[in-house]
Amino acid sequence: MLLPAGLRQRDQTKKSPTGPLDREALLQYLEQQALEVKERDDLVPYTGEKKGKPYIQPKREIPAQEQITLEPELEEALAHATDAEMCDIAAILGMYTLMSNKQYYDAICSGEICNTEGISSVVQPDKYKPVPDEPPNPTNIEEILKSVRSNDKELEEVNLNNIQDIPIPMLTELCEAMKTNTHVRSFSLVATRSGDPVASAVADMLRENRSLQSLNIESNFISSTGLMAVLKAVRENAILTELRVDNQRQWPGDAVEMEMATVLEQCPSIVRFGYHFTQQGPRTRAAQAMTRNNELRRQQKKR
Repeated sequence: MLLPAGLRQRDQTKKSPTGPLDREALLQYLEQQALEVKERDDLVPYTGEKKGKPYIQPKREIPAQEQITLEPELEEALAHATDAEMCDIAAILGMYTLMSNKQYYDAICSGEICNTEGISSVVQPDKYKPVPDEPPNPTNIEEILKSVRSNDKELEEVNLNNIQDIPIPMLTELCEAMKTNTHVRSFSLVATRSGDPVASAVADMLRENRSLQSLNIESNFISSTGLMAVLKAVRENAILTELRVDNQRQWPGDAVEMEMATVLEQCPSIVRFGYHFTQQGPRTRAAQAMTRNNELRRQQKKR
């Protein structure tokens, strides 16, 4: 077993060649050899005779105590019921094992016959209507920048969501113009490929702006450094009521989540905060802080 294949048999490569390869002649030879080989006889010859008896399921007699007698009207209604109607009746009677979950809940939750097929436990995919893509954001960035710089009183919301080709210098200029604006209440930069330079500009804007109430910078490329700068600036702003920073390109880390919880505890003006915590400690602290902030806001409205 340990010998190589070349040493297990005698060398047959020293024979003189018989001539060039003739593929057609080789195939004819192999076919002739196969036809001349005698077939092996079967131990038991096949005659086609069927042996044994076919299985017939015995009829089960229903005991007298299990027999149910319905009224003639019900017997007639069930006899002429369609498969869809029988499926709804089975669902109402709680026979959920005879059908799929969708058939069962459709029959229970709907006030009319909604099943279009009979009882079947095969799960079939739902046919969903195609949802068209959202139209692109039609906001003209240059006009928005001019309106923010001129402190236009009709401009109360700046929405640049999903515009991914905004140059970073233009975003920083927009944040610089927001420092002196007194009419914009909502500022949203969702999915604009903003990074730490934009986050730093947003932090500087929060330190000076005293009219902005909602800030949304979700779904961007802001790292933990940029988020930490924004959170430190939020402490110096007592007007902001909503802050959303979730779904960044990378997880900010435990230190940033602890800073978020601390900011929510120290800033009672924030009543809406958008971030999915991964650690239990900051999550609990943030939930308690948000409950307290909303309760304080409710008491202020009563006054």
